[in-house]
Amino acid sequence: MTADVVIVLTTVPVTDQVEALARTLVDEQLAACVNLLAPMTSFYRWEGRVERDSERQLIIKTSRSALDRLRVRLRQLHTYELPEFIVIDVSDGSPEYLDWVLRSTGAPRAS
Repeated sequence: MTADVVIVLTTVPVTDQVEALARTLVDEQLAACVNLLAPMTSFYRWEGRVERDSERQLIIKTSRSALDRLRVRLRQLHTYELPEFIVIDVSDGSPEYLDWVLRSTGAPRAS
């Protein structure tokens, strides 16, 4: 069951739309839960320049079977030209929680 649950990381600009984006992912069963971390300052290289922006990290708990749909939908909702989309495998967790993630994303579960 752990191989079926993943965590996706993405960053978004600090705007009024951040909560709506997170809510949409949960409403559409693309995520069981989205954590919005506090605003942070990010430094990164983009188009040959070092940029500085205020961003929020999103921690998205989802199922492997929802990943492709999540990737497409996040791309539609995101304001960045190249949004972060990093997938982290879950190697362990409470069976009840992992099952909840799978149920919440409509993923098929092992019997």
